[in-house]
Amino acid sequence: MITLFTSLIYVIISVLITAFVAQSLFKNGLTFLVDAFGGNEALAKSVNHLLVVGFYLINIGYVLYVLKLQTKPVDIESSIEILSGKLGTVFILLGFIHFFNIFALYRFRNNLVTKRAISAIEPDGFIASPIADR
Repeated sequence: MITLFTSLIYVIISVLITAFVAQSLFKNGLTFLVDAFGGNEALAKSVNHLLVVGFYLINIGYVLYVLKLQTKPVDIESSIEILSGKLGTVFILLGFIHFFNIFALYRFRNNLVTKRAISAIEPDGFIASPIADR
């Protein structure tokens, strides 16, 4: 019975935390994405939605994948120890995925800004070289 209780608590907390983080990223990430996509709000909303779906799939998939307990809890203390280890792993995974997404979007945005800057300073024509006039 304590194994079932431990597993249920693990799944419930993991899914709730995943949902909280996903909604926070969805809500607060849109502004960043709009900027990263050069003001294209429709594209930013679409990518934002796809990122959240992927976030849910990876995290909830991982939570369910590692659901099986390696060590069976025999009392409340061992149950808490098992829960803290499993939840800690889920939180670390959430953090890594979050920072990977931010890093990837940061790189994408910098590439876009660099391309905009280069296209803004490209010449429309050529200037005659003083050496060619000699």
